[in-house]
Amino acid sequence: MKLYVISLAVGLLVGIIYAVLQVRSPAPPAIALIGLLGMLIGEQIVPSVKRLMAGEAVTVSWLRSECVPKISGVEAKPTLAKAESQQQQQDDSAA
Repeated sequence: MKLYVISLAVGLLVGIIYAVLQVRSPAPPAIALIGLLGMLIGEQIVPSVKRLMAGEAVTVSWLRSECVPKISGVEAKPTLAKAESQQQQQDDSAA
């Protein structure tokens, strides 16, 4: 139930922002898609801040492996270190 109330509250907030910006609702496709992209990027701020607060580095490789797939919907390509590790594991299991 709490999730529904939060969803309604956020929807009301977005409606108010649309009214202030004088954007009709539903928004034109380009504006709506940019808004959705902003939401996806914004969702990744929380894990990044949590990581920083835990004293861990927010590196480009971490962003590519953890955040980019959630934003783009495309799986991250393995890094060179991961690819070498996977190859080593395959070689060990074959031997």
